[in-house]
Parts: sequence; C-alpha cells; structure tokens
Amino acid sequence: MDLRKKFGSKVKQLREQKGYSIEYLANIADIDRTYISDIEKGNRNVSLLIIEKLAKSLEVDIKILFDYE
Repeated sequence: MDLRKKFGSKVKQLREQKGYSIEYLANIADIDRTYISDIEKGNRNVSLLIIEKLAKSLEVDIKILFDYE
C-alpha cells in the first residue's frame, strides 16, 4: 500500500473513532469535504498545513497520523 493510501486510511480510522462524518470534519478543519474524501481514498498529496489542520481537528498529535501499525 502506498503512503497516500496508508495516510488516508489512518485519517478515516481516526475520524470514524471520533464519530465524525466527513462533512463535520471538513467544517471543523476548514477543509473542503471532497478534499477529505480524496485524502481518505489516497488520491491526494497532502500539505503540511492540511496535516496540521487534520491533527488538530481530530485531537491527535501529528505523529499519530503516521502510525500505520
């Protein structure tokens, strides 16, 4: 699995653990919902700014987004 897919799967896992819909996460992170959907599918190269927004919105340390074990 490539890095984008691993990252997207982790975002989706964390989002679902919080009980957040894609739309809710998009609203609190100030990211377009289609962009988040593309991230979760592994179709986006994500910038550092977006990674920071996702971590804050999901209330996790950034390094958690890269823990794929």
